[in-house]
Amino acid sequence: MGKNYKIGIIKGDGIGPEIIDEAIKVLDSISANMGLNLEYKEMLMGGAAIDETGVPLPDETIQGVKTCDAILFGAIGGPKWDGLERHIRPESGLLALRKSMGTFANLRPAIVYDELVNASTLKSNIVKGVDIMVVRELTGGIYFGQPRELLEDRAYNTMIYTKEEVERIAKVAFKIAMKRDKRICSVDKANVLEVSQFWRDIVIEVAKDYPEVELTHMYVDNAAMQLIRNPKQFDVILTGNIFGDILSDAASMLSGSIGLLPSASTGKGVGLYEPIHGSAPDIAGQGISNPLATISSASMMLRYALGEEECADRIDDAIKKALSQGYRTGDLGAYDAKEICSCSEMGDIIARYVSK
Repeated sequence: MGKNYKIGIIKGDGIGPEIIDEAIKVLDSISANMGLNLEYKEMLMGGAAIDETGVPLPDETIQGVKTCDAILFGAIGGPKWDGLERHIRPESGLLALRKSMGTFANLRPAIVYDELVNASTLKSNIVKGVDIMVVRELTGGIYFGQPRELLEDRAYNTMIYTKEEVERIAKVAFKIAMKRDKRICSVDKANVLEVSQFWRDIVIEVAKDYPEVELTHMYVDNAAMQLIRNPKQFDVILTGNIFGDILSDAASMLSGSIGLLPSASTGKGVGLYEPIHGSAPDIAGQGISNPLATISSASMMLRYALGEEECADRIDDAIKKALSQGYRTGDLGAYDAKEICSCSEMGDIIARYVSK
């Protein structure tokens, strides 16, 4: 008897539905071959939710998430909803969902595939072999700090972290490092920010419980430079919300395409797994989007949420095989492509490879 899992599906806006469909195709293939039973529950969030319910995050979705083992999410937003007030825009639904789920840890790998080393804007000898995991604190810091205010002649936000918030994200990073190369670089701005010195002191304390892991520290401005200068020096990068937001986007471009990279938001309960790219409304419905980041997100879901390591490995290997065989979506067509695939065709190829 196979294991049973309930997966929440939030397709979202723009290209969200089409890339999620390809991830489900791959999940169905791996399930059939590995004896898993996946039950999908589709829920609304973002612009699609606004159009149907008037709000970006319906209560039904909040409650539905709690009944699932993991959530697979596409993308939200688009020009259609840009004129709405900030608190009812699609993006506010995602922030609220992460908060309600207690997903305080954002995991964003930046991997450069050998077959696409020339896709990066950096020299191949700089990026070849890059494999970085950015662990970003997701529900604290300046994005959520109180007080905050917008006045006529000034505006301010406050950057706040509690000891508990820093400890729990640090533990996530150290546990991940133990499964990798056992190196963590904690990124802060401790030379000018009290909250960053507080962050650094607590990370040092947590490190005492993981003596096998090498801990270093770097100021965020230097870290941004080093990601471009010598990215292979990093294994796990641990950092706060705003710094992680910026650095993970910078790291994502080492691969040459934002369409390749997945992410996971985990924490107290159900995790949220999503590609790092946006909804790309300009190409939605044309069948040319790249589903690999979403398929990789499904792999991360299997690995981190469900503990199905072998299934995750098979998806990762299938992606590498497809790339090694020269299959490319249009965004990667200039890089050693032997065949340009549609979004659906790429999904078919990965699904076929995971079944072998």
